[in-house]
Amino acid sequence: MCIRDRLMKRLFLTLALVLSVLSVMAADIAPISNAFKGGNASSLSGSMDKEVDMALPGSSKKCNANDAVSMLNAFFGSHKPTGFTVVHHADKKENGFFVGKLPTASGEYRVNVTYRAEGDKAIIQSVRIE
Repeated sequence: MCIRDRLMKRLFLTLALVLSVLSVMAADIAPISNAFKGGNASSLSGSMDKEVDMALPGSSKKCNANDAVSMLNAFFGSHKPTGFTVVHHADKKENGFFVGKLPTASGEYRVNVTYRAEGDKAIIQSVRIE
């Protein structure tokens, strides 16, 4: 093996290592997904941003974290979740979003959540349920 080939191999391995570390640093959306699955909006109180854009069937507003949790609690009270599945998830540097299916006793809903990453924690900026 020539020196150039060894350098290229090292460069490739270094790049692969850097990319694998960056992918591990993505924000963890499991607590949010689990809260939707169990219909437990109260568990999201620590995951809400100071202001959250909320869009639920019949209401839409920008509100503080406590009001956002209250809106979700009211929604879950009327539409008991029977599961939750993330169908699409994308992370960018400090932001991300996911789309999920929320089957409930009264029908299936599509959920869109955008968030910002704070370390490995996802901080919810918007929730849209349609």
